[in-house]
Amino acid sequence: MVAAAVPVAAVAIAVAVSASGGHSAAAAQEPAVSTAPVTRGALNDMVSLTGILTRAAQPDVVGRARGTYTALPAAGATVGCGGTLYRVDDAPVLLLCGGVPAYRTLRLGDHGRDVRVLNRALRVHDGTAFTERTRRALQRLQRRKDMKITGTLPLGAAVVLPGSVRIAKVAAQLGAPARPGAVVLGTTSDTLGVAASLDASRQGAVAAGDRVRITLPDNRTARGRVTRLGAVVTRAGDATIPASIALDRPRAARGLDQAPVAVDVTTHGVDDVLSVPVTALAGRDGGGYAVEVVRPGGRRDQVAVKLGLFDTAAGRVQVDGALRAGDRVVVPAG
Repeated sequence: MVAAAVPVAAVAIAVAVSASGGHSAAAAQEPAVSTAPVTRGALNDMVSLTGILTRAAQPDVVGRARGTYTALPAAGATVGCGGTLYRVDDAPVLLLCGGVPAYRTLRLGDHGRDVRVLNRALRVHDGTAFTERTRRALQRLQRRKDMKITGTLPLGAAVVLPGSVRIAKVAAQLGAPARPGAVVLGTTSDTLGVAASLDASRQGAVAAGDRVRITLPDNRTARGRVTRLGAVVTRAGDATIPASIALDRPRAARGLDQAPVAVDVTTHGVDDVLSVPVTALAGRDGGGYAVEVVRPGGRRDQVAVKLGLFDTAAGRVQVDGALRAGDRVVVPAG
């Protein structure tokens, strides 16, 4: 009886050892699982546009001074705020930067938005009032610029434009008479931006202030924001909306004037939704998508999901299914 029992026990032990060794080998061969969390939060949409690097047009420079043009800039020259645009009877006509065109002679005691433009140019913090500080600062400027030191700013001694300019064309002629109301110069902004067109069907998707990513011709990227959306323009049956985009670092596009660029506008999408990495999606037999969820203990479940908004910039997609924030889904390793 005892001798017969020994082989049975030995077989049982051998089976147990074999089974244990098999599980260890299988565990050793299991590939490492890379996972990412299911998160709850906001996702952004993205609208893709094509555009061109350019300098925005500025208003023409209309002269107010009488006399003779004695110095004119060359096309392509740049003039900064406070600089000299041209000369009449050898007196400089200055560029002031602001939003109110010059329309009168400014002197001590005056008040108005045009005075604010002058005060800002002079770095005088007196708002819309032409004060004694304004007068003294103006005299110092007139001395530096070799102007008549009067402490007043005659109409015609300055031109007000939104910002520094690049000379696009010269309409006046050197030595010709300067007459009030005549166009002297055509200008553009001195800063490169992007002019793009938005399909009118996406009118509500993009707004001023939206952030953008710009792909330059050499595949470098630059960041910026939408500054202005125009009115709907219809050409050949296509309705588009002109969009102006400012670069965060215009120097990044130096030397690329008139170059075509690709623009991705990041817009507001949805709030408080579940999302997973796009790479976690897997197709299902018969259609649709699923994700593989790693449960506690290592068990994996296929969970069917319905897709919502794709956030291209973040690489995530809105999902609706039997998921909770914090669940771990399988994604490709690396």
